[in-house]
Amino acid sequence: MRRDFDPDHMPVRAFYKLMTAVVVPRPIAWVSSVSAAGVDNLAPHSFFTVACVDPPIVQFTSVGRKDSLRNVEATGDFVVNLAPEPLFQQVNATGTNFPPEVSEFDAVGLEREPSLKVKASRVAASPVALECALHSTIRLGNSVLVLGRVVHAAIREDALDGDHPDIAKLLPLSRLGRNQWGDPPPVRAIDRIPYDQWPGHFG
Repeated sequence: MRRDFDPDHMPVRAFYKLMTAVVVPRPIAWVSSVSAAGVDNLAPHSFFTVACVDPPIVQFTSVGRKDSLRNVEATGDFVVNLAPEPLFQQVNATGTNFPPEVSEFDAVGLEREPSLKVKASRVAASPVALECALHSTIRLGNSVLVLGRVVHAAIREDALDGDHPDIAKLLPLSRLGRNQWGDPPPVRAIDRIPYDQWPGHFG
């Protein structure tokens, strides 16, 4: 037996909590940006994914008009830093609603690293930084979808297996429901089944 939940007959916040408890785990875009006044901002966004392959575009969602969105609109760029498990406390702390004139880098004690192609700084301790130029934004109700073209990727040497990022070295965090976070998961590998090998291969 299932229980039915109708978003048209529930408080918005209640259905939001339900959705974020079942759309799991969610990767985290640890977005660094800089305001028009030159203040560095850093915030975790768990509505995040790849949007396009060619050109390479990633997307994150700002629920409400947060500093990340205002900064990206003002300056036209941002960096998606990977949120690694060893920085769990710092990633969570940068979600605090600091006023716009306070930099989360300074408040949390994180070292900046200059980007190669955009104005926003990288998180020096993060193993991956995707430097992005603003492609476009799409307003959806109370949220704004931010699409950024990846113009440069910087990956720490010790997080690579040859030329490929190694999940066991990246140690990515994820968001779950409520105030729950996911640690780096156990990993299984399986090849996709080509159609010409399908007969007798499955089921």
